[in-house]
Amino acid sequence: MKETDIRKYAELMKELGLTGLEITEDNSKVRLERTASIQSNEILYSVPESASPAPAIENRDYLSVTSPIVGVFYAAPAENADPYVVAGDTVKRGQTLCIVEAMKLMNEITAEEDGIVTEVCVTNGQVVEYGTELFRIKR
Repeated sequence: MKETDIRKYAELMKELGLTGLEITEDNSKVRLERTASIQSNEILYSVPESASPAPAIENRDYLSVTSPIVGVFYAAPAENADPYVVAGDTVKRGQTLCIVEAMKLMNEITAEEDGIVTEVCVTNGQVVEYGTELFRIKR
């Protein structure tokens, strides 16, 4: 593969926001990787695998539901679907509140106690870090 082709692929990766690309051409294979660029309104975080989930921050009036992982917050199971919960909804222990996608895995976040959702603290599609407050649930 020519250097000019590799440069074109690298520019395409940058334009599309890709961090990896593998090209197989004839009998050769080229893999390009780069670090993700951080936009001014987006911050990426990493957490050691050995870290335990963040404990819920407790207050007399409400239970804070926090993200146990770094990922993308999704309020609904699909793009055009209704959100799992909205402020004012009554939830039961074990009920799905949202999904946090990490490394192409969809992780359901569930309610630990019965209560009423008083606040959804993040927006759909937002990148969340370990320990980010997602919901406040009145006991």
